[in-house]
Amino acid sequence: MKKSKQLLFGLMLASTALFSFSMIDVLPTSLKITVLNELGNPVGGASVQLFTTDADYRAEENAASEVQLTDRKGRTTFKNMKPIVYFVNVEKGDKNNDGAGVQTDALKPGLLNKVTIIIE
Repeated sequence: MKKSKQLLFGLMLASTALFSFSMIDVLPTSLKITVLNELGNPVGGASVQLFTTDADYRAEENAASEVQLTDRKGRTTFKNMKPIVYFVNVEKGDKNNDGAGVQTDALKPGLLNKVTIIIE
């Protein structure tokens, strides 16, 4: 009886581990960016683009995403992203995020990662 309980526990543990690993593969990695102005107000209609290297970000070439516009609440979401560090370029009119808040942390796989960017 003791061996059957141990076997059952082992099978339950193994199936839980397999399920949790497969969920990471199933759930997409996303990045939600909120753009605020220097007063902390949301900026709608700002253009947001992602790059995978600092050099590409500075040269504005080899973008990792298409340009997306923020909604009226200053938000946009990039879906199906790789769990890596991204460099974020945000512009609206004469305001941008140059020199402040341009790099994300490495995205956590299978989660909606969130970043706030201030433009001045």
